[in-house]
Amino acid sequence: MSLDWLPRDDGLKNHALFGSEHWGTEAPCTIYEKRPVTDPDGKTVDGLFTAWITLNNPAQYNSYTTEMVKGVIAGFQAASSDRSVVAVIFTGAGDKAFCTGGNTKEYSEYYSRRPNEYGEYMDLFNAMVDGILNCKKPTLCRVNGMRIAGGQEIGMACDLTLASDLAIFGQAGPKHGSAPDGGSTDFLPWMLPTEDAMWNCISCEMWSAHKMKQKGLITAAVPALKVGGEFVPNPGAITDKYIENGAVVFGDLKTGDEGRAARALVKEGEIDLSGLDAEIDKVVWRFANLFPGCLIKSIDGIRAKKKFFWDQTKLANRHWLAANMTGEAFLGFTAFNNRKLTGVDTIDFIQYRQLVAAGAMMDDELFAKVLPQPKEG
Repeated sequence: MSLDWLPRDDGLKNHALFGSEHWGTEAPCTIYEKRPVTDPDGKTVDGLFTAWITLNNPAQYNSYTTEMVKGVIAGFQAASSDRSVVAVIFTGAGDKAFCTGGNTKEYSEYYSRRPNEYGEYMDLFNAMVDGILNCKKPTLCRVNGMRIAGGQEIGMACDLTLASDLAIFGQAGPKHGSAPDGGSTDFLPWMLPTEDAMWNCISCEMWSAHKMKQKGLITAAVPALKVGGEFVPNPGAITDKYIENGAVVFGDLKTGDEGRAARALVKEGEIDLSGLDAEIDKVVWRFANLFPGCLIKSIDGIRAKKKFFWDQTKLANRHWLAANMTGEAFLGFTAFNNRKLTGVDTIDFIQYRQLVAAGAMMDDELFAKVLPQPKEG
C-alpha cells in the first residue's frame, strides 16, 4: 500500500541550541568537527559522520577553561540533534593528555575566594556532565594521555572509553584542595566494588590503562608506543605478572629505578595513536550497523543508573564546592598554580592539620604559614 497520499514537509527543522560561537581552532578552545564514517575497508560512507569534540589546550594538558566548558556543552548538544551523526568522540589535543580537569590557573587567579563566581562556573560544569549523559548519540571517550581529576569525571560520564595504554587515570581533589564531586563520588560506587571505589576516589593514586581495563572501568587499552618500529605495551605498567608478595599488582605503575627507566624509554620511542583510532572506527562501525532508535534506548537504560546517582547530589555538591573556594580550595589551587616559583605543588599538610587541631582561624596568617614560599635566588 502506497503512503504517497500522506501530506509531507521535506523542510527539516534545526534543533541545535547553539551556533559555532563557542568553538574555535586556536588554544585554549574546544574544537567541534564532523568526520565521515568509514567502513572496514576504509571507504567513506556517504552522509554519515562522527562528531569529534576536542579539548584543545595542550600546553596545560587540555585542562578546560570556562569558555572551553561552554564549547563542550554546545558540542554535545549539536551532535545530539544532528541526524547524520552516528557517535560522538570526546578527546584531547596531542598525545600527552585527554584532560587534567579544570584550569588550575583560572581556578587560582580568578575563582579562588570568589565562591559565588565559582558556583556560576559549577552550573556550567554540571551542564557539561548533563550534556554528555543526555546526548542522544553513543559517546566514546578517546583517551590519548592523562585523564585526571575533572578529566576523569567527564570521561566516566561517557558511554565507553578506549585508551592509549600509556594513559594514566585518577583523582586529585583531596591532594589539591577539592573533592571529586564532579562525578567520581557518584559514578565509582556504581562501577566498582565499594572499597575499590573508595580508594580510587580518595587516594589520589594514579592507575594505568591496564589496571583500568582489569577493573572494568574502560573498554580497551591499546598499545601506542613504538620502539624500533614495533608497538610495545606500556613499559611503565606491570603487565607481565599478577601477584607480588601476595598482592595483585597487574597494571600498577612502576616506581623507583624501574619507573625512571620506563619513562626514558617512552621519551626515546614514538607515540602512535593509529591503533587507538582503528579501535574507535571498529566501535563506530558496529554502532552504524544497529537500529539507531533501539541503540540509544538501550544506552539510555544503562545511563539511567549513572544519572540517578549524579542527579542526587550534583546541586548540593555545587554549593559545597563554591563555599570551599574560600578555604582549602584556595590553598590547594594556589600551591599548585605557583609550583614553578616554589618547587612544590602542595601545602604543608602536617602544619595545616596542626593549626586546624589548635583551632586556628582560616585567615591570611594561616594561609601564609602553610603555603610554599618562593625559592631563594
